[in-house]
Amino acid sequence: MEIPEAYKIKELVHQKTYLVNGELKQWTGETAEVYSTISSTKTYKQTLLGTIPQLDGEAAMSALKSATDAYAKGQGEWPTMKVIDRIACMEKFVEQMKTKREEVVKLLMWEIGKNLPDSEKEFDRTVDYIYDTIEAYKQIDRDSAKFEKNSGVYAHIRRGPLGVVLCLGPYNYPLNETFTLLIPALIMGNPVIFKPAKLGVLLISPLLEAFQNSFPKGVVNIVYGRGRVIATPIMQSGKVDVLALIGNSTSANALQAEHPKGNRLRMVLGLEAKNPAIVLPDADLDLAVEECIAGTLSFNGQRCTALKVLYVHESVVEEFNRRFAFKVDQLKFGNPWEPGVKLTPLPEVEKPAYIQELIDDAKAKGAAVLNKKGGETTENFIFPAVMYPTKKDMRVFEEEQFGPIVPIVSFSDIEEPLDDMAASNYGQQVSLFGKNVNTLSPLIDTLVNLVCRVNLNSSCQRGPDVYPFTGRKDSAFGTLSVHDALRSFSIRTFVASKDNDYNNAILNELLEKKTSNFISTDYIL
Repeated sequence: MEIPEAYKIKELVHQKTYLVNGELKQWTGETAEVYSTISSTKTYKQTLLGTIPQLDGEAAMSALKSATDAYAKGQGEWPTMKVIDRIACMEKFVEQMKTKREEVVKLLMWEIGKNLPDSEKEFDRTVDYIYDTIEAYKQIDRDSAKFEKNSGVYAHIRRGPLGVVLCLGPYNYPLNETFTLLIPALIMGNPVIFKPAKLGVLLISPLLEAFQNSFPKGVVNIVYGRGRVIATPIMQSGKVDVLALIGNSTSANALQAEHPKGNRLRMVLGLEAKNPAIVLPDADLDLAVEECIAGTLSFNGQRCTALKVLYVHESVVEEFNRRFAFKVDQLKFGNPWEPGVKLTPLPEVEKPAYIQELIDDAKAKGAAVLNKKGGETTENFIFPAVMYPTKKDMRVFEEEQFGPIVPIVSFSDIEEPLDDMAASNYGQQVSLFGKNVNTLSPLIDTLVNLVCRVNLNSSCQRGPDVYPFTGRKDSAFGTLSVHDALRSFSIRTFVASKDNDYNNAILNELLEKKTSNFISTDYIL
């Protein structure tokens, strides 16, 4: 199919600069080519999108110095700035960001294969997230614009920055989930070193100048390259105060281990999950099938919140499987800009072969592919395979597949899925389908102690962003929501003063003359 004019790659993006100390520094060293698995020719061939710098350890350390200089042992312009002024910088950034929507959306489609509506939604949701963060920060500041008194001591309590933040985002939501770390970290007064994900890296290019001219120098540092070359020496320095990472626990553990003072390192981590759905005998099967399609195969199943195993009661499993397999085969595959496309090319070259391995392993151990198209392979895709019956010794049961394969497990006793969830390394979310409150009540009361979100008759998801997003065990560390993220990237800090005439006169003068940015009862409208 012909690529629409608006979405053609007309110019390659050669990212030759990186942002350090307020300057877009030219890089003349090694570069890496960025390819899309989407073909722009009739005979299949990956499409070259551009190049990015492969920075070395020296460049990484210059970014670290820039961030530590910006913090300046707590004396820097950014950490000591008035809240209203930090908010003004963020507002300036988001206004400039909005002008780059078309470029970023186009790169989202080409770089990671996300379909057009979802790419547009990712951009717009990120803009909304920034505005919501600004409003949440205003409210936190309003609530702090006062003095408390206990046992003869006045206290002026606010939230302060933690220090230098190393921020690493994921490839599946390279804009939105990265910014759910970056934006709250910044607005709370922390200088940040940000390395884009391995895929979805070029889409940061249109935003570099906005970062450069919206924040004081050294506050935002954007570096490119391999994690072990860039992130490892930065962590080994011991000068990183917060590790903010959305990815997998292996990477998080490896980076954490590099820090010489692990007890000092704050962590905000969104990691892997193996979210189950549980379909009870009285579930509305039409609804359960519809939600499980969305849950398992939105963005080809490449979401940490995706449903990655479906437990269906034995009394309804045959009917569920029939309807589900039929619906999966109706999903349209195509390039991201094609109307009605639900399945798109996989951005990782090796993913189809990996999914095929899972299919072969499951078949060898007794499972069958239920849908006719399951496992059909092209150069950049493998059609979702619905596998049944899935057993515990199959790789697709154990591993987080992060791709288009759906294992279905039949159960007779509800203790079976509950035992599996308790034994699992993960504990993010669950989808529960049913309507009998006498059955649901004890189940809900148990499930909330195994995961952090129980979705009643709906698929697992992150949003709305005002709700807490976290997990147990290997799935997360810290809580992300608009409000919680601001707390995660800050610490309560306060000025205490004994109630006497001498101190009270000083406090009154501080408030009248507004000489301190910290001691303030100004109310931000």
